[in-house]
Amino acid sequence: MNIDTDIAIESEHWGSIDLDDLVNRAVEAARVESGVALAPVTEVSLLFCEDARIRELNRDWRQIDKPTNVLSFPASDPSHLSRAPLLGDIAIAFETVERESIEERKAFVDHLSHMIVHGFLHLLGFDHETESDAELMEATECRALARLGIADPYAATEPLRIAQS
Repeated sequence: MNIDTDIAIESEHWGSIDLDDLVNRAVEAARVESGVALAPVTEVSLLFCEDARIRELNRDWRQIDKPTNVLSFPASDPSHLSRAPLLGDIAIAFETVERESIEERKAFVDHLSHMIVHGFLHLLGFDHETESDAELMEATECRALARLGIADPYAATEPLRIAQS
């Protein structure tokens, strides 16, 4: 199993973070914990941007004119992932992730890892539109984050249900 990660950085804010290692570790943890069969070689693209850019994407693709933390754009139907060479794209906004990490008293890299895991699981067909779907997605996120040594981000909250990404 090989997941190639194509990383694009549109903001100097991301400069101090080793995104290659962080992305690869988070994607691998999410892949393992998802239990989803993927093609032997597949690719995911990640865009690390600012709030202004993710706001445009959110407006253009979801008709929601505000920034968000992470957006996912699946390239393949979840039932075809075992032979799909391209999983899709993930966009992550620096300012929103930074603000949330401060508000939630979480280490920035831990919260960023969570956003990568969350976005990647969306590419695999996970969502949080219903309570049962949210519980499954959150449990999978928590297992992936535990693999990375990151505490349960939902310990003091209710399930996501319908949320930002």
